[in-house]
Amino acid sequence: MHPAPSVILFTTLSGLGFGLLFFLGLGLPDVSGWVAFVFFAIAYALAVGGLLASTFHLGHPERALKAFTQWKTSWLSREGWCAVLALMVMGIYAIGVIFLGQRWAGPGLLGSLLSLATVFTTSMIYTQLKTIPRWNMKLTPAMFLSFSLAGGALLAGQTALAIPLLLIAALIQILYWRQGDRAFANAGTTLATATGLGDRGTVRAFEPPHTGTNYLLREFVHVVGRKHAEKLRVISFGLAFVLPVLLLVQPFNHLFAALAVLSHLVGVAASRWLFFAQAEHVVGLYYGKR
Repeated sequence: MHPAPSVILFTTLSGLGFGLLFFLGLGLPDVSGWVAFVFFAIAYALAVGGLLASTFHLGHPERALKAFTQWKTSWLSREGWCAVLALMVMGIYAIGVIFLGQRWAGPGLLGSLLSLATVFTTSMIYTQLKTIPRWNMKLTPAMFLSFSLAGGALLAGQTALAIPLLLIAALIQILYWRQGDRAFANAGTTLATATGLGDRGTVRAFEPPHTGTNYLLREFVHVVGRKHAEKLRVISFGLAFVLPVLLLVQPFNHLFAALAVLSHLVGVAASRWLFFAQAEHVVGLYYGKR
């Protein structure tokens, strides 16, 4: 898949924002007044900013509201509903914490669950696509959720939780890469299976479908060199997990905490770039790209 900047921003920022909202709904950190306002402002800026960024990848952003009508069949629609409900419920909870000094447990817990549900529905938009074997596996939602929780704990300043959550997310990332590298081959999709001519010998394309580029090649066929991908994996893994953990195990320092958050953000963005760039769509078979 072509790694559009809008979807990279969307999946990176919204995951962090809703992850922070999850912990704020549980009363972590235990803040109130203007300090709480700053935490909620950061969470909303990331969550809403990510959601708005996603609309730039739509052909007709003005029609985005129509997605809310398809909640019975569309994970995109379910994501929209979960996001709106999460932001509304957490808004009510934030009013109590910031202006009234009240921590309403009901709205807080519900908002936390809706925040995680939003991240899960986002992941299912990609997981459901059987035409992209690297996404169509159970580790995809596990990766999205673990990244969101680890990043949320970092932003919430919960070091005791952030370190184990970062380690769990790191393990899931490694497993995702390992399984993902074999996913296309394990799916067994070839020109022979696509055309139904598998029992008639070796099937190959006589000529390429097009002599030049087209929409399918631009959007669904993006080939990343193996060495290039390996370097990016090392960089993203080091920035997203290794460096933040090394910084967090040091005696607490505001500068180290800020660097850990920034490092994690950049590392997750690099991981998301690979998530899209290495997504091998089966349509690439018809262009000799797979």
